[in-house]
Amino acid sequence: MINNVAGVNTAMPQITVAKARTSLTGISLPPVLGFKTPLGKPKANLRVKKFKRSDAIIIPGEIDDDYVDIVEEEIDENYDSDKSFTFVNLLPKKKKVKYLKDCYIIDYIQSPQARCGLGTEALKGLAEKAMFDPKIQGRIVTYSAPVWQESSPALFFYKLGFRFMEPAANERMQECLIKNIPDLPAQTGMMYLPKIQLHKLLHYGEMF
Repeated sequence: MINNVAGVNTAMPQITVAKARTSLTGISLPPVLGFKTPLGKPKANLRVKKFKRSDAIIIPGEIDDDYVDIVEEEIDENYDSDKSFTFVNLLPKKKKVKYLKDCYIIDYIQSPQARCGLGTEALKGLAEKAMFDPKIQGRIVTYSAPVWQESSPALFFYKLGFRFMEPAANERMQECLIKNIPDLPAQTGMMYLPKIQLHKLLHYGEMF
């Protein structure tokens, strides 16, 4: 069968359509205003890396035991600087070496606005992540170094619970806080977050 539509009458019969009348009780509505999606809250730029125990990073300073594996290693002192064998101290000596466990290291942090809590919020988020990571178990370290001469992140980290591995540096930080003086010259060096300070950081600004 061939469909031939040439002779088909395509004219549709006219149908009377009722027109809608204006409602007597209708209320005119105001024009719809333009709506824009609110901008998201600004965040601090936080760059974090991960140290592994297999990296064999040796810690020379004072740090909590839960941050390190303490291993006794033999010291071979039977060779002098000329690599010639001597008969002094034939028995091998041992020393304790501290190897850093799995942990997060804060490589970089910058807030788009100063003194508004964005950097603190970023570190609180990292602390929560570290606490629930079974390999990290709350361990976070960083290296305090000023970007320019007048800046120092040491006081910022110290207020949030981080500590230097040198007691003298921590005493200097405490003095700066008590006397409300800037950290000049800036303290530099490795800082870590002791486990007893972890919950303080998580609730910083709420209870402390």
